[in-house]
Amino acid sequence: MAEQEALPHVVIVGGGFGGLEAARTLKHAPVRITLIDRTNHHLFQPLLYQVATSVLSPSDIAAPIRHLLRRQKNVTVAMAEVSAIDPVRRLVQGERRLSYDYLILATGARGSYFGHDEWAQFAPPLKSIAGALVMRDKILKAFELAELQDNVAEHRDLLTFVLVGGGPTGVEMAGALASMTRATLRTEFRRVDPASARIILIDAGHRILATYAESLSRKTHDRLTSMGVEIRTGARVEHVDAEGVVVNGEHIASRCIFWTAGVHGSTAAEWLGAEADHAGRVKVLPDLTVPGHPEIFAVGDTACIEEGGKPLPGVAQVAIQSGHHAGKTTDHRLTGKSPPPPFKYFVKGNMATVSPWFAVMESGRVKMSGFPAKVVWAFLHVFYLSGFENRLMVLFSWLWAGMTNQGGARLIEDPIYESLRTVPDDFSAAVVAGAKKDVA
Repeated sequence: MAEQEALPHVVIVGGGFGGLEAARTLKHAPVRITLIDRTNHHLFQPLLYQVATSVLSPSDIAAPIRHLLRRQKNVTVAMAEVSAIDPVRRLVQGERRLSYDYLILATGARGSYFGHDEWAQFAPPLKSIAGALVMRDKILKAFELAELQDNVAEHRDLLTFVLVGGGPTGVEMAGALASMTRATLRTEFRRVDPASARIILIDAGHRILATYAESLSRKTHDRLTSMGVEIRTGARVEHVDAEGVVVNGEHIASRCIFWTAGVHGSTAAEWLGAEADHAGRVKVLPDLTVPGHPEIFAVGDTACIEEGGKPLPGVAQVAIQSGHHAGKTTDHRLTGKSPPPPFKYFVKGNMATVSPWFAVMESGRVKMSGFPAKVVWAFLHVFYLSGFENRLMVLFSWLWAGMTNQGGARLIEDPIYESLRTVPDDFSAAVVAGAKKDVA
């Protein structure tokens, strides 16, 4: 124990892709590591939308951090909330103080509402399991409440789903919602047609998937449109409240608005008093250290990592590769090796899935769409899932959903209806009317 305590201490804040990769890279380094996260699990965020749309269960895309690092004896995992960092005294402050020799910040990002944080209560972001379950509850409750309404106008308001943001998350969730309403729920209701649901995808840019090749963006647009998704580009959100959203001066009545646009860095820059970009991410040097603090690294969505004069996107591969670089640089310093070259992001490609059998993929000059792209997308997502059990369950769920048009966990966790609308007084009459309609 005394020998362990004498080793240099590396504190990693965040158990996402970047933090987990940094810890694993230091597996054989002469250090003791403390990995701090506010939750006890590592989350595969790219598949959160499938939890929100009842394709997967939360346990399919999350695994306990302790379990993932159980064989790495130089790591201690702490479920705690970090409240401040003192870079002068090298202290991390939370439930208790921790001193560090090296600090790796992998604190991720939060949803950005572009100066209108008050919209968050009406349009939740998709950044956590809790957020995904809130979305799932709202979606399923909308159909349950519509089933009880005699007024068709109420059906339209309840079953209008608005997604703000036409990037990969918005596109994938719009496609999943379309599959859910047009196929999975098709035969499960008697007084409302799930296929009548209105799915609106809004983006301020001139096209969806703006960072992809225009040909792939166009194919995705066409596929979503054929699935019944209404796409509005050049559309700016001006207001969001409990009754709906105002877009380019038009009010769209909706009880289900989901925010899939933009992210903002965590509070790491504030903790350090460091310079940040417009999105709140810490500006780092080429070796991913914070200027003036060579012992502090920022990785993934915490960092503004520039290449070619442009910041790298907030995707999992950037987090994984930057976390590996921070761990490797720390290891080289501790073992007296020459420092590795500056961080260089290896672009493995962009992918987005639209339906059970259609996806788009871009990697260098290679551009694919349709079923071949879906196979590549599925393989890579399963490959990067943590835990063998998770991979098997997710693969089985996808195959089952694709072949049978049946989703997974369509459970309402919180049966409180106030988030959408109060149950009508004529509840019994509505049920009887529905039964008579079935008999007829």
